[in-house]
Amino acid sequence: MSNKLVRLSLACLAVLILVTAVVAQQVADAKFDARVDKPAFTKNYPRVLFDEAHNNADTSSGRYKPFADLLFNDGYHLAVNRQPFTKASLQTHKILIIVNPLGAEDVDDEGAEHPAFTTNEVEAVNDWVRDGGALLLIVDAAPFGSAAEILASRLGIEMSKGETTDSANADKEFETPNVLVYSRENHLLVESSLTNGRSDAERVNRVLVFGGQSLKGPPGSDAILKLADTAVDEIAAPGKNASAAGRVQGIAYRAGKGRVIGLGDATMLSAQLTGSDNQPIGMNVVDIDNRKLALNIMHWLSGMLGK
Repeated sequence: MSNKLVRLSLACLAVLILVTAVVAQQVADAKFDARVDKPAFTKNYPRVLFDEAHNNADTSSGRYKPFADLLFNDGYHLAVNRQPFTKASLQTHKILIIVNPLGAEDVDDEGAEHPAFTTNEVEAVNDWVRDGGALLLIVDAAPFGSAAEILASRLGIEMSKGETTDSANADKEFETPNVLVYSRENHLLVESSLTNGRSDAERVNRVLVFGGQSLKGPPGSDAILKLADTAVDEIAAPGKNASAAGRVQGIAYRAGKGRVIGLGDATMLSAQLTGSDNQPIGMNVVDIDNRKLALNIMHWLSGMLGK
Protein backbone atom coordinates (compact mmCIF):
# COMPACT_ATOMS: atom_id res chain seq x y z
CA MET A 1 0.00 0.00 0.00
CA SER A 2 1.38 3.44 -0.93
CA ASN A 3 2.07 6.11 1.70
CA LYS A 4 -0.58 8.31 0.10
CA LEU A 5 -3.20 5.57 0.39
CA VAL A 6 -2.22 4.88 4.01
CA ARG A 7 -2.61 8.56 4.89
CA LEU A 8 -5.98 8.67 3.14
CA SER A 9 -7.20 5.59 5.02
CA LEU A 10 -6.09 7.02 8.37
CA ALA A 11 -7.80 10.33 7.60
CA CYS A 12 -11.09 8.56 6.80
CA LEU A 13 -10.81 6.48 9.97
CA ALA A 14 -10.18 9.59 12.05
CA VAL A 15 -13.31 11.26 10.64
CA LEU A 16 -15.45 8.21 11.43
CA ILE A 17 -14.06 7.93 14.96
CA LEU A 18 -14.68 11.64 15.55
CA VAL A 19 -18.26 11.42 14.28
CA THR A 20 -18.99 8.35 16.44
CA ALA A 21 -17.56 10.04 19.54
CA VAL A 22 -19.52 13.23 18.97
CA VAL A 23 -22.82 11.37 18.40
CA ALA A 24 -22.30 9.41 21.62
CA GLN A 25 -21.98 12.65 23.62
CA GLN A 26 -24.87 14.53 22.05
CA VAL A 27 -27.97 15.23 24.17
CA ALA A 28 -31.04 17.37 23.59
CA ASP A 29 -30.79 20.98 24.72
CA ALA A 30 -33.42 21.20 27.47
CA LYS A 31 -33.27 25.01 27.39
CA PHE A 32 -33.97 25.36 23.66
CA ASP A 33 -36.66 27.97 23.05
CA ALA A 34 -39.27 26.15 20.97
CA ARG A 35 -41.91 28.87 21.28
CA VAL A 36 -43.67 30.03 18.09
CA ASP A 37 -45.08 33.56 18.24
CA LYS A 38 -47.57 33.06 15.41
CA PRO A 39 -48.46 29.36 15.02
CA ALA A 40 -49.17 28.29 11.46
CA PHE A 41 -52.19 26.27 12.59
CA THR A 42 -54.74 27.29 15.22
CA LYS A 43 -57.36 24.79 14.00
CA ASN A 44 -57.45 21.78 11.66
CA TYR A 45 -54.11 20.69 13.08
CA PRO A 46 -52.14 18.54 10.58
CA ARG A 47 -51.55 15.03 11.90
CA VAL A 48 -47.85 14.14 11.99
CA LEU A 49 -46.56 10.62 12.54
CA PHE A 50 -43.05 10.48 14.05
CA ASP A 51 -41.47 7.08 13.43
CA GLU A 52 -39.91 5.28 16.39
CA ALA A 53 -40.54 1.69 15.28
CA HIS A 54 -37.29 1.08 13.40
CA ASN A 55 -34.54 1.36 16.02
CA ASN A 56 -34.41 5.09 15.31
CA ALA A 57 -31.37 6.78 16.87
CA ASP A 58 -33.27 10.08 17.11
CA THR A 59 -36.67 10.13 18.80
CA SER A 60 -39.30 12.70 19.72
CA SER A 61 -38.48 12.29 23.42
CA GLY A 62 -34.70 12.10 22.87
CA ARG A 63 -32.42 14.21 20.71
CA TYR A 64 -35.35 15.32 18.53
CA LYS A 65 -37.48 16.58 21.40
CA PRO A 66 -36.69 20.26 20.59
CA PHE A 67 -37.90 19.65 17.02
CA ALA A 68 -41.03 17.86 18.26
CA ASP A 69 -41.74 20.73 20.68
CA LEU A 70 -41.31 23.25 17.86
CA LEU A 71 -43.85 21.41 15.69
CA PHE A 72 -46.34 21.17 18.55
CA ASN A 73 -46.05 24.90 19.19
CA ASP A 74 -46.59 25.62 15.49
CA GLY A 75 -49.91 23.80 15.63
CA TYR A 76 -49.14 20.25 14.50
CA HIS A 77 -50.67 17.19 16.17
CA LEU A 78 -47.78 14.79 16.77
CA ALA A 79 -48.20 11.04 17.23
CA VAL A 80 -45.45 8.46 17.74
CA ASN A 81 -45.33 5.41 15.49
CA ARG A 82 -44.31 2.16 17.20
CA GLN A 83 -45.55 -0.36 14.66
CA PRO A 84 -44.60 -1.49 11.14
CA PHE A 85 -45.82 0.78 8.35
CA THR A 86 -49.06 -0.34 6.74
CA LYS A 87 -51.74 1.35 4.68
CA ALA A 88 -53.92 1.46 7.79
CA SER A 89 -51.24 2.91 10.09
CA LEU A 90 -50.41 5.71 7.64
CA GLN A 91 -53.76 6.68 6.15
CA THR A 92 -54.97 9.03 8.91
CA HIS A 93 -51.78 11.14 8.91
CA LYS A 94 -50.73 14.02 6.67
CA ILE A 95 -46.99 13.95 7.34
CA LEU A 96 -44.56 11.14 8.19
CA ILE A 97 -41.16 11.88 9.74
CA ILE A 98 -38.40 9.25 9.70
CA VAL A 99 -35.04 10.04 11.31
CA ASN A 100 -32.01 7.73 11.33
CA PRO A 101 -33.51 4.22 11.28
CA LEU A 102 -31.28 1.22 11.97
CA GLY A 103 -31.29 -2.49 11.16
CA ALA A 104 -30.36 -3.36 14.76
CA GLU A 105 -31.08 -1.92 18.18
CA ASP A 106 -27.91 0.18 18.49
CA VAL A 107 -25.51 1.80 16.06
CA ASP A 108 -22.67 -0.44 17.27
CA ASP A 109 -24.65 -3.69 17.00
CA GLU A 110 -24.00 -6.24 14.30
CA GLY A 111 -26.54 -5.73 11.55
CA ALA A 112 -27.06 -2.02 12.22
CA GLU A 113 -26.52 -1.38 8.51
CA HIS A 114 -29.09 -4.00 7.46
CA PRO A 115 -32.43 -2.81 5.97
CA ALA A 116 -34.55 -1.13 8.63
CA PHE A 117 -37.77 -1.69 6.68
CA THR A 118 -39.43 -4.67 5.09
CA THR A 119 -40.41 -4.68 1.42
CA ASN A 120 -44.07 -4.43 2.43
CA GLU A 121 -43.36 -1.37 4.56
CA VAL A 122 -41.47 0.30 1.73
CA GLU A 123 -44.39 -0.25 -0.64
CA ALA A 124 -46.85 1.02 1.97
CA VAL A 125 -44.90 4.27 2.41
CA ASN A 126 -44.38 4.72 -1.34
CA ASP A 127 -48.09 4.19 -2.07
CA TRP A 128 -49.09 6.52 0.78
CA VAL A 129 -46.83 9.30 -0.53
CA ARG A 130 -48.05 8.97 -4.11
CA ASP A 131 -51.61 9.07 -2.79
CA GLY A 132 -50.99 12.48 -1.19
CA GLY A 133 -48.88 11.88 1.91
CA ALA A 134 -45.88 14.04 2.79
CA LEU A 135 -42.60 12.48 3.94
CA LEU A 136 -39.63 14.03 5.73
CA LEU A 137 -36.76 11.52 5.49
CA ILE A 138 -33.64 12.46 7.46
CA VAL A 139 -30.71 10.08 7.23
CA ASP A 140 -27.07 10.45 8.29
CA ALA A 141 -24.13 8.56 6.79
CA ALA A 142 -23.61 4.81 7.34
CA PRO A 143 -24.86 2.79 9.09
CA PHE A 144 -28.05 4.90 8.89
CA GLY A 145 -27.73 5.44 5.15
CA SER A 146 -27.33 1.72 4.56
CA ALA A 147 -30.31 0.89 6.80
CA ALA A 148 -32.58 3.41 5.05
CA GLU A 149 -31.39 2.68 1.52
CA ILE A 150 -34.20 0.22 0.77
CA LEU A 151 -36.76 3.01 1.31
CA ALA A 152 -34.76 5.91 -0.11
CA SER A 153 -34.00 4.12 -3.37
CA ARG A 154 -37.67 3.21 -3.83
CA LEU A 155 -38.44 6.91 -3.56
CA GLY A 156 -35.72 7.77 -6.07
CA ILE A 157 -33.15 9.12 -3.60
CA GLU A 158 -29.53 8.03 -3.96
CA MET A 159 -27.45 8.26 -0.77
CA SER A 160 -23.64 8.35 -0.64
CA LYS A 161 -23.58 6.75 2.85
CA GLY A 162 -20.20 8.42 3.45
CA GLU A 163 -19.38 11.49 5.54
CA THR A 164 -19.47 14.67 3.43
CA THR A 165 -16.71 17.25 3.92
CA ASP A 166 -15.84 20.54 2.26
CA SER A 167 -12.97 22.57 3.72
CA ALA A 168 -13.73 25.49 1.39
CA ASN A 169 -17.24 25.95 2.80
CA ALA A 170 -16.78 24.71 6.36
CA ASP A 171 -17.79 26.89 9.30
CA LYS A 172 -14.66 28.49 10.77
CA GLU A 173 -15.84 28.44 14.39
CA PHE A 174 -16.33 24.67 14.46
CA GLU A 175 -12.93 24.04 12.86
CA THR A 176 -13.94 20.75 11.23
CA PRO A 177 -14.48 20.13 7.49
CA ASN A 178 -17.85 18.42 7.94
CA VAL A 179 -19.75 21.36 9.50
CA LEU A 180 -20.82 23.11 6.31
CA VAL A 181 -22.25 26.56 5.65
CA TYR A 182 -25.15 27.00 3.22
CA SER A 183 -25.91 30.67 2.67
CA ARG A 184 -27.14 33.15 0.14
CA GLU A 185 -23.64 34.59 0.18
CA ASN A 186 -21.93 31.38 -0.97
CA HIS A 187 -24.89 30.51 -3.25
CA LEU A 188 -25.25 27.00 -1.79
CA LEU A 189 -28.59 27.83 -0.14
CA VAL A 190 -31.04 27.60 -3.04
CA GLU A 191 -33.71 30.29 -3.31
CA SER A 192 -37.21 28.82 -3.26
CA SER A 193 -40.43 28.97 -1.27
CA LEU A 194 -38.70 26.74 1.28
CA THR A 195 -35.95 29.26 1.92
CA ASN A 196 -38.02 32.42 1.35
CA GLY A 197 -40.95 31.42 3.58
CA ARG A 198 -44.18 33.39 3.63
CA SER A 199 -42.64 36.68 4.78
CA ASP A 200 -39.32 38.39 5.53
CA ALA A 201 -39.56 37.04 9.07
CA GLU A 202 -39.38 33.49 7.69
CA ARG A 203 -36.63 34.14 5.17
CA VAL A 204 -33.66 31.78 5.57
CA ASN A 205 -30.22 33.27 4.94
CA ARG A 206 -27.69 30.94 6.60
CA VAL A 207 -27.89 27.27 7.55
CA LEU A 208 -25.31 24.98 9.13
CA VAL A 209 -25.16 21.25 8.41
CA PHE A 210 -23.27 19.21 11.00
CA GLY A 211 -21.80 16.37 8.99
CA GLY A 212 -23.98 13.74 7.38
CA GLN A 213 -23.99 12.44 3.83
CA SER A 214 -24.71 13.67 0.32
CA LEU A 215 -27.84 12.86 -1.67
CA LYS A 216 -28.99 12.83 -5.25
CA GLY A 217 -32.68 13.21 -5.92
CA PRO A 218 -34.84 11.82 -8.69
CA PRO A 219 -35.30 13.75 -11.97
CA GLY A 220 -37.27 16.91 -11.34
CA SER A 221 -36.26 17.24 -7.69
CA ASP A 222 -35.19 20.64 -6.38
CA ALA A 223 -32.08 21.27 -4.33
CA ILE A 224 -32.45 23.06 -1.01
CA LEU A 225 -28.84 22.70 0.17
CA LYS A 226 -26.54 22.39 -2.86
CA LEU A 227 -23.02 21.06 -2.32
CA ALA A 228 -20.11 22.93 -3.87
CA ASP A 229 -17.75 21.39 -6.42
CA THR A 230 -15.15 21.22 -3.63
CA ALA A 231 -17.25 18.82 -1.51
CA VAL A 232 -16.05 15.24 -1.01
CA ASP A 233 -17.75 12.09 0.25
CA GLU A 234 -15.41 10.38 2.72
CA ILE A 235 -16.03 6.65 2.37
CA ALA A 236 -14.55 4.33 5.00
CA ALA A 237 -13.07 1.85 2.52
CA PRO A 238 -9.64 2.96 1.19
CA GLY A 239 -9.62 4.47 -2.26
CA LYS A 240 -13.37 5.05 -2.42
CA ASN A 241 -13.48 8.76 -1.61
CA ALA A 242 -15.45 10.56 -4.29
CA SER A 243 -16.31 14.06 -5.38
CA ALA A 244 -19.72 15.22 -4.17
CA ALA A 245 -19.98 17.88 -6.88
CA GLY A 246 -23.51 18.10 -8.24
CA ARG A 247 -24.98 16.46 -5.16
CA VAL A 248 -26.97 17.95 -2.27
CA GLN A 249 -27.67 17.63 1.44
CA GLY A 250 -31.28 18.70 1.10
CA ILE A 251 -33.86 18.03 -1.64
CA ALA A 252 -37.59 18.58 -2.18
CA TYR A 253 -39.86 17.11 -4.82
CA ARG A 254 -43.37 16.02 -5.68
CA ALA A 255 -44.07 12.28 -5.94
CA GLY A 256 -47.47 11.61 -7.47
CA LYS A 257 -49.92 13.58 -5.33
CA GLY A 258 -47.49 13.71 -2.41
CA ARG A 259 -44.38 15.57 -1.32
CA VAL A 260 -40.95 14.41 -0.17
CA ILE A 261 -38.07 16.21 1.53
CA GLY A 262 -34.80 14.37 2.04
CA LEU A 263 -32.00 15.61 4.30
CA GLY A 264 -28.55 14.06 4.68
CA ASP A 265 -27.93 15.30 8.24
CA ALA A 266 -30.04 14.82 11.36
CA THR A 267 -28.31 17.28 13.69
CA MET A 268 -29.29 20.32 11.62
CA LEU A 269 -32.98 20.09 12.68
CA SER A 270 -32.23 19.16 16.29
CA ALA A 271 -30.98 21.32 19.15
CA GLN A 272 -28.28 19.52 21.07
CA LEU A 273 -25.38 19.97 23.44
CA THR A 274 -22.12 18.13 22.95
CA GLY A 275 -18.78 17.69 24.70
CA SER A 276 -17.62 18.58 28.17
CA ASP A 277 -18.32 22.27 27.51
CA ASN A 278 -21.91 21.64 26.30
CA GLN A 279 -21.33 23.22 22.91
CA PRO A 280 -24.62 23.92 21.07
CA ILE A 281 -25.09 22.10 17.77
CA GLY A 282 -28.19 22.31 15.63
CA MET A 283 -30.99 24.86 15.77
CA ASN A 284 -29.62 26.30 19.03
CA VAL A 285 -26.44 27.67 17.42
CA VAL A 286 -26.57 31.48 17.31
CA ASP A 287 -26.77 33.48 14.08
CA ILE A 288 -28.09 30.68 11.88
CA ASP A 289 -31.55 30.03 10.44
CA ASN A 290 -31.92 26.27 10.94
CA ARG A 291 -34.97 26.88 13.14
CA LYS A 292 -36.66 28.88 10.38
CA LEU A 293 -35.79 26.21 7.83
CA ALA A 294 -37.31 23.52 10.07
CA LEU A 295 -40.63 25.37 10.19
CA ASN A 296 -40.54 26.18 6.46
CA ILE A 297 -39.95 22.49 5.68
CA MET A 298 -43.03 21.55 7.67
CA HIS A 299 -45.05 24.34 6.04
CA TRP A 300 -44.06 23.04 2.59
CA LEU A 301 -44.90 19.46 3.50
CA SER A 302 -48.29 20.55 4.86
CA GLY A 303 -49.04 22.47 1.66
CA MET A 304 -48.79 26.01 3.05
CA LEU A 305 -45.86 26.80 0.75
CA GLY A 306 -45.85 26.20 -2.98
CA LYS A 307 -43.00 24.78 -4.98
